[in-house]
Amino acid sequence: MTNTVTGIIILAAGSSGRMGEPKQNLIFRGQTLLQRAIETAMSTACETILVVVGANADIITPTITHTKVNIVNNTDWAEGISSSIKSGINEIQKINPAINAVILMFCDQPFVDTHLLNMLILSKTKSGIAASAYDDMIGMPTLFDKIYFDELLNLNGNGGAENLLTKYGDILTILPYDQGGIDIDTMEDFDYITYSL
Repeated sequence: MTNTVTGIIILAAGSSGRMGEPKQNLIFRGQTLLQRAIETAMSTACETILVVVGANADIITPTITHTKVNIVNNTDWAEGISSSIKSGINEIQKINPAINAVILMFCDQPFVDTHLLNMLILSKTKSGIAASAYDDMIGMPTLFDKIYFDELLNLNGNGGAENLLTKYGDILTILPYDQGGIDIDTMEDFDYITYSL
């Protein structure tokens, strides 16, 4: 049986339009949201970590100080999250051709932890997809086996990978992630998690 060589792609290319400033650089519990996501990813069993930047790359990239983190600039970020997924999949395969599975994650879900990411790796079954479940939905972070890379590369618009999760909903592995619904899109969201949780 082939060993799983897993990479993590942190999607951080969005413009944070509803926030009014780059949410990637918001400080939460002593770290920026992006730094927090990177540190969590670095603590997993994954071999390659890639951050996809785009909008505001000039002020986000300098905050990525970990020497083992790879960065790709998605200049097509305005086309939607699918463009960042494509950039990430293409780049991570160049960096590490042995990669045969990836975890896609956002940096605005501040309560993603190492245990959840490692469980996604361990839970990958023959279907090759393991997704997080919260708020009566399934979503990110999600692990995809290499057999789905072509479909990920054919995504369009801002729908992300949700269409694949729907398409393969009957066979994917689902992991409960109670705090997955807590993400940061507005300053009100940020104030809530900062002062109320």
